[in-house]
Amino acid sequence: MLKIKDNVDLKELEKFGFRTLKNFIYKPKKSEWSVIEIKIDPSTRIIDISGLSDLFHTKEDTLYDLIKADLVEKVEEIKWTII
Repeated sequence: MLKIKDNVDLKELEKFGFRTLKNFIYKPKKSEWSVIEIKIDPSTRIIDISGLSDLFHTKEDTLYDLIKADLVEKVEEIKWTII
């Protein structure tokens, strides 16, 4: 799983086209502002790329840009324990 590094100011994501709502940060598709391409939970900084398929590889391009800018790190999956 990928996440934004803890030492990165989340405002820096605006340079990559991200916008902020109350409880998440998101990157809209270029041609459809109502369709969310990538979401980030500000509390965990986990990157969520699930959702609609991406025919033009914009998710991959955005992830590549974030990784190249050294803003992303790989973390282990969160394991949930049911009591």
